[in-house]
Amino acid sequence: MTTNPERAANASDMDSVEGEDSNNDVGSKVNLSGRPVRATAILRSTDVGMLGTLHHLSAQGLELEQMQSLPAAVKRRIKALKQLQLVTTNIEAKFYEEVHALECEYSQMCAPLYQKRSEIISGAYEPTDEQCAWESDEDEEGLVNDLKSKAKIVDKSAEKKDETDNEADIKGIPDFWLTIFKNVGTLAEMVQDHDEPILKHLTDIKVNFLKSNPMGFILEFYFSANDYFSNTVLTKEYIMKCAPEQNDPFSFEGPEIFKCKGCTIDWKKGKNVTIKTIKKNQKHKSRGSMRTVTKIVRNDSFFNFFTPPIVPEEADADLDDETQALLTSDFEIGHYIRERIVPRAVLYYTGEGLEDEDEDYEEEEGDDEDDDDEDEDEDDEEEASSPTNAPSGGKQGDDTNECKQQ
Repeated sequence: MTTNPERAANASDMDSVEGEDSNNDVGSKVNLSGRPVRATAILRSTDVGMLGTLHHLSAQGLELEQMQSLPAAVKRRIKALKQLQLVTTNIEAKFYEEVHALECEYSQMCAPLYQKRSEIISGAYEPTDEQCAWESDEDEEGLVNDLKSKAKIVDKSAEKKDETDNEADIKGIPDFWLTIFKNVGTLAEMVQDHDEPILKHLTDIKVNFLKSNPMGFILEFYFSANDYFSNTVLTKEYIMKCAPEQNDPFSFEGPEIFKCKGCTIDWKKGKNVTIKTIKKNQKHKSRGSMRTVTKIVRNDSFFNFFTPPIVPEEADADLDDETQALLTSDFEIGHYIRERIVPRAVLYYTGEGLEDEDEDYEEEEGDDEDDDDEDEDEDDEEEASSPTNAPSGGKQGDDTNECKQQ
C-alpha cells in the first residue's frame, strides 16, 4: 500500500521534469470529494524547436528552469524534503483508509433506519402518530386553511368521505424514488419518458460498502415485479483506490474511483428500452431497386447506467475523449447517489436537499450590475425598434395589435 521511498525519490529526481506523467495515461477518475481527476498524456514530438518553445511558454517549464538554476547542494536538500513529503503522503493515505473503514462501520448503524424507511415508502409499515410528529411550515399553512374552511357554513360531508376513501387506497409513498430522480437535475437528464413506468417499480436504493481488496461500494437498486425485466435487483459496482501512484505520488488527493462495473438486465421480450429499431431505405446503385434495412441502435435511457464503458486493465491504455467524458460523468453520478441521494432521500423528495445545495453557491459581485446594464441596453434596443415608435395612423400599428391578440 505504501510507496517505496527510494523508488519514488529516483522517479522524482530534479534532473527530470517534475510532475511529468511517465505512462501516457489518459484516465478519468473521481476522488472522495467527487472532483474529477484526469491524468494528462505526455506530449511527444520530433520537432525539437517546437518542444523548446512549449517548454519555455509553460509554467512547468519555467519552474523547471528555476530549479535547475539552484546550486547542487540546494537541489540535494530539496530531494530530502521530498522524501519527507512522501512519508506524509503515505500517512495521509492511511488516514483516508481508516476514514473509509469508519464509514463502513457507521453505514451498518444506519442500515436498520434505512430499512424502516423502505418499509414506510412501500406501505409495509404504517408509522404511529408519535413517529409522524413533525412540525413544519406546510403543516402550519394546512392548519390555517382548515380554520378558514371550517368558518364557512357549507355541508361537504360527502366530499370529505370521498377524500377519506381515496386516501385509504394510497399505499406508502407512491413514486418516491422516481420523484427524487425527477427533482435532481443530473438524474432528470438521464430519465426518459419510457423509463418512468419502470422507475415506478423502484422500491429502494442501498449502498453496500466494500472495505478493502478492493475498496469501493456497490449501489443496489431494488425493483418490484414488473413487465420489463425479471431482475429484482440491479447493481452498479464502483472500485476505488487509496494509494499514491508510484510515478506521481504527490498527485494523491484521497480515495478515488477509477473503475466501475454494471450488471446484466434480463429484459423481457420487446421491453428493452435501451435499444430501438430503425428502418432505412436503400437504393441499389445499378438496378435502382429499393430495399428496407432494419438496424438496432442504442436508445437514450436511464438504464444505460448499468452498462458503463469498459476501462482497460492496462494502466497505460489510452481512452478517447468521448469515453473519458462518459466515465467521468458516470463516476460523479455514482458518487452523488452514494453520498447524497441515499443518506438524505426524503430531503430530495421534498426538494429541501436541493435548497441546501443552492446555498453552497454564491453569486459573483458585480454580476447583478452587469445584468442590469444588459437589461437596460436590451430595453433601449427594443424601444428603438418597437412598432409603437412608428408614426401613428399607419398599418404597422394595426398589425402589432393583431399579433398581440393572436
